[in-house]
Amino acid sequence: MTTKIRSAAQEDKSSIMRILSTTSEFKPTEVIVAEEVIDSYFRDLSGSGYHVLVAEIDLMVVGYVCYGPTPLTEGTWDMYWIAVDKKRQGQGIGTTLMASAEDNIEKAEGRMILIETSSVLGYEKTRRFYFAQGYEIVCQIPDFYVPGDHKIVFRKLLR
Repeated sequence: MTTKIRSAAQEDKSSIMRILSTTSEFKPTEVIVAEEVIDSYFRDLSGSGYHVLVAEIDLMVVGYVCYGPTPLTEGTWDMYWIAVDKKRQGQGIGTTLMASAEDNIEKAEGRMILIETSSVLGYEKTRRFYFAQGYEIVCQIPDFYVPGDHKIVFRKLLR
């Protein structure tokens, strides 16, 4: 089983949307926003400000990551979305996607990556994944999403 990482193509959209809609961490409203970002990427591959990679095994899309440079900063990038097919989680696909995105960011002279996530219990696995990839918590904004659900910001320095 070889995982191939490549730039997303328009024909990958339905697979990406299937992965997002079956990932329990994402609420339906979040999936709508993710689709808007993906559509923006496909409308203008070089000018949207987004980069989208997919993980493919046996010609099937099994994961994706979306990231981009943070506006008005020098070398800071945001990791917006990362998701792996439920049946394929725990096989290193997310790690491979994240490493590919980080390599691309570093080649683009990125110096820092930020990831925002939720503090609720359902995101514990996600937070453990970020820690395992070498990210650290740099801030928490209480009651950001709703009362009791804090925004947690992770950071990884690249150079």
